[in-house]
Amino acid sequence: MTTPHDRIDGRPDRRASGAEPEPGVRPAPEPPRRLPEFDFAAYRSTELRSPRQPLVIPPSGATEPTGPVFGVADVHPLDADLTAQHVGEPLGERIVVGGRVLDESGRPLRGQLVELWQANAAGRYPHKADRHPAPLDPNFTGAGRCLTDEEGRYRFVTIKPGAYPWGNHHNAWRPAHIHFSLFGTAFTQRLVTQMYFPGDPLFAYDPIFNSVRDERARRRMIAGFDMDTTVSEWALGYRWDIVLGGASATPTEDR
Repeated sequence: MTTPHDRIDGRPDRRASGAEPEPGVRPAPEPPRRLPEFDFAAYRSTELRSPRQPLVIPPSGATEPTGPVFGVADVHPLDADLTAQHVGEPLGERIVVGGRVLDESGRPLRGQLVELWQANAAGRYPHKADRHPAPLDPNFTGAGRCLTDEEGRYRFVTIKPGAYPWGNHHNAWRPAHIHFSLFGTAFTQRLVTQMYFPGDPLFAYDPIFNSVRDERARRRMIAGFDMDTTVSEWALGYRWDIVLGGASATPTEDR
């Protein structure tokens, strides 16, 4: 049973409860967080979005737990090919992104709805709020979805997104990334995360990426170049497995 002094991660907050370690006993250091911080000073907008009051867990039955249910009738095969959604082909480097969705024991999860959205090759999103003075691509919407197969596999054909400035601080640029969303079998079962590309020089300067304090967890957000996913004479491939739950879970945006 939790108390007002329990933290979200389940460990008692000694500062709040007033509990002190025994004399001569050094408290164990806290392990690095494997999820993004709620309030990360370097990521300025988290100060506006993070909760001001303790979280409230609604009682069972207060929300609808059984829908929506997504199936093959809701997803078209071309939804997973972001380069074939318009009359012409988009500009930029064509890539294939694929992998598996796994549970904490490494078992594949079939029938999971995987959605993605991203900037175009110039680092521009098509929505009105994007003020980055980079060109829009009339042949690239930047959104797609698919269902995992019997082995938990997903696959997208897309364009490698560009970096873009985002105004968080002076000369702030986001590394190239793709947003992912995963739906389970219930309305409340949704996870959102970001996938990055290997060797990006902007990693060290990006507070969103570094809001995940655990270095090993950050590495789990980076896709690996994969020759098996690469299509000969056509597109480079990147593999990114998504693990839901457990010590090896892919970091997700829990806000």
